Amino acid sequence: MRKILIIVTGLLLPSLVWGAGGGYTFPNDEIEIDWNDKAAMQNGARTFVNYCLSCHSAAYSRFNRVGEDLGISDELVRENLIFTTDVNGHKTKIGELMKTTMTPEYAEMAFGTVPPDLSLVARSRGVNWLYNYLRGFYVDESRIGLGINNGVFSNVGMPHVLADLQGLQIPKYRIQDDGQGNEQEIIVGFEIVKAGTMNKSDYDKTVHDLVAFLDYLAEPYKQTRKNVGTGVIIFLFVFLILAYALKREYWKDVH
Repeated sequence: MRKILIIVTGLLLPSLVWGAGGGYTFPNDEIEIDWNDKAAMQNGARTFVNYCLSCHSAAYSRFNRVGEDLGISDELVRENLIFTTDVNGHKTKIGELMKTTMTPEYAEMAFGTVPPDLSLVARSRGVNWLYNYLRGFYVDESRIGLGINNGVFSNVGMPHVLADLQGLQIPKYRIQDDGQGNEQEIIVGFEIVKAGTMNKSDYDKTVHDLVAFLDYLAEPYKQTRKNVGTGVIIFLFVFLILAYALKREYWKDVH
């Protein structure tokens, strides 16, 4: 028993030290993604193509597949989700991959690095991290050029592309002991200094829907997988009952 306690303590210690030693982030909320809410994912898809696809690709997905999965007709996909063109200026076809038209060379010159593909970001980062990250941008005049920082991803190189929706905010700080006798400022809230086109609840809903779409992109077959898994478990349970009944029938006369 003592060995088990030592092992558990050893596993928990790194996370406790991380939390006390400067790893604090704000905001730190949790969300639930409802895969049956296709309207939310449709709204997220609209936000994605308008605000994200200009820099980030989702190169593992195709426009027509997204439309089929989310219940959007090909006509609506062409009108509302496809705004890119090929090198000849022709509009991207509905069966093509969701790629950005920004070249790697231009991205390197503009941002210093190529923005990552977002096809699997919901699996690598997690939906809670994404939700908080997209709500955590704040004004930081010490960052020359961007003028923006983030309470979840400190010194991030990405501009606040949703600023016209959320507005601009400044952080509220509190002094806290880091557990090692040192005091540090931690963010405990934000104050809007320039309003956007959305209030807080509407913006949070927009970000939630965008994250829901990214969660779909990361694993389009997730709901199918869960449904198949449930069916398999039910089948095995029924088969177990039949197998046990058959076993009793065969062995009833054996003493």
